[in-house]
Amino acid sequence: MGNSTDPNSIAGNMAAGNVATDSDIINGDRYLSAGDEETSSIQRFDVDSELELQDMDDIASIITTLAIPNHHDISPLREGLFIFFICLSQLITQASVAQTIIGGTFIAKTFGVEGIAGEESWFTASFSLTVGTFILISGRLGDMYGYKFMYLVGYGWYAVTSLAVGFSSYGKSTVVFSIMRALQGMGPAITMPNSQAILGSYYPPSLKKNIYMCLFGAIAPGGFVLGALFTSMFSELVRWPWTFWLAGIVAGVAAVGAFFIIPQHIGIAHNSPGSFDYWGSLAGVTGLVLINFAWNQGPNVGWDTPYVYVLLIVGFLALVAFYFIEQRVSHPIVPREALKGDTGFVLGCIAAGWSCFGIWIYYIFRWILVVDGKSSVMAAVYSIPTLIMGYVAALSTAYLLQHVPLAFVLLLAMCAFLIASIVAGTMHTHQIYWLQKFVSFLIGPFGMDMSFPAGCVLLSDSLPREQQGIAGSLVSTFVNYSIAIGLGIAGTVEFYVTKDREPSMETTIKGIKAAQAMGMGMAGCGILLSAFFLYKQLRRRADKSEKDMSEHEIPLTKSETTP
Repeated sequence: MGNSTDPNSIAGNMAAGNVATDSDIINGDRYLSAGDEETSSIQRFDVDSELELQDMDDIASIITTLAIPNHHDISPLREGLFIFFICLSQLITQASVAQTIIGGTFIAKTFGVEGIAGEESWFTASFSLTVGTFILISGRLGDMYGYKFMYLVGYGWYAVTSLAVGFSSYGKSTVVFSIMRALQGMGPAITMPNSQAILGSYYPPSLKKNIYMCLFGAIAPGGFVLGALFTSMFSELVRWPWTFWLAGIVAGVAAVGAFFIIPQHIGIAHNSPGSFDYWGSLAGVTGLVLINFAWNQGPNVGWDTPYVYVLLIVGFLALVAFYFIEQRVSHPIVPREALKGDTGFVLGCIAAGWSCFGIWIYYIFRWILVVDGKSSVMAAVYSIPTLIMGYVAALSTAYLLQHVPLAFVLLLAMCAFLIASIVAGTMHTHQIYWLQKFVSFLIGPFGMDMSFPAGCVLLSDSLPREQQGIAGSLVSTFVNYSIAIGLGIAGTVEFYVTKDREPSMETTIKGIKAAQAMGMGMAGCGILLSAFFLYKQLRRRADKSEKDMSEHEIPLTKSETTP
């Protein structure tokens, strides 16, 4: 077969029964392997000269048809199951967060550390640390080895480590438990960005893609609620390890089902291990881990402890090294294209809003469990409104993204974060549930399920299909890492507000309110940033309209101006 190939021949080959099995990008050339059970042929495409396509999106639209079945041919039933398995990764991630937020007291009793805040905080912080850190590189691994493959690897890893977390209860060591929780967090760190990448590479920009991206975000509150309900029931009626064993079993079954349901050859697998940025990954992961550790350990041992601020400084130096490494490698973990244009504003808003979210969700449950003295089951029941409102927010976002500037959606999300925090941070003791807690649980999901899909859609549409893993990992890194850092900052505020006061319920309430105030400040920063972003977008649209009008204006001739 000759080197020159018409794009129309691709459709002809597919119509004749040939199916593409792989694609690689090497030095600007795209290689597509097409074949059936009996034969295979290699078609070589030179992007610059032989295809003569004006836009890489034309090639990307061809590549989306290589999945078996593609987004045109997939049956409604299989597509529904496909989206279910993709969203399940989000559900399991958020359920895992609830496992120790709701069940932390029971776990602390098992290890004999009940009431020791520093020990209990690491039950959740260790999981968030690895989720927020290793997401950074797992998206790139998906770009190299295939999104579906990495998705299944993540589920397998999560299944095994979840079982290990449950069995660590027999060891009577919080260190072993926290290590197992950290290893468990690496599973969602792999599945989350590759789930988003599967959606981003399978569907072209469209309303359907926006809806599915929004549904992926909408499942988060439901995942947390389900995790909270099962954790509280198992902890009170059986034993808390069963919540981890059940999670491992579910993940194992999901991996088997997803293997058969998710279309084959989905996305683009480079199969080029040499293109992985090892030094950048080492510097980036090291920096994120050390900064996260320092921020969460500082409130427990005090910021005057030397190793805390030393690790923080080393962490920032590692991120500086990561920046310079990324400027010089050919295949960076974070491509320069991903940080151009509006991406910086979007990621900044996500960082501010989700830092606020982490503080809001942690301290509102702490208030319910400690100040109100409610059981873990009742605390989980209180959060049920978030499940319903998450879907309302997601569907509203899918509609708004088609009709209003993305910055406006982010502004609404930041306002939701702020209002939910204000309502939760101004609660009083002996209050009924419906007065403020219910209202806060109604509003909070709008912040989550408007900001997350907006970021996913922007990054997915701005990066080529072969970098959808990076798009997914960048958004998820900011979301999960911001939650962890926000909690660390709020914990520091709580520590210094209460350290000179006698332990009492009044001191606990003062600390919770101070932490929620910190969350309000973060949401306020998000509002300012999104408002400026909206101003820029509106100004850009106005300038474009003026330019279009001036280009289409027809100058009058002298005869036409003469009466």
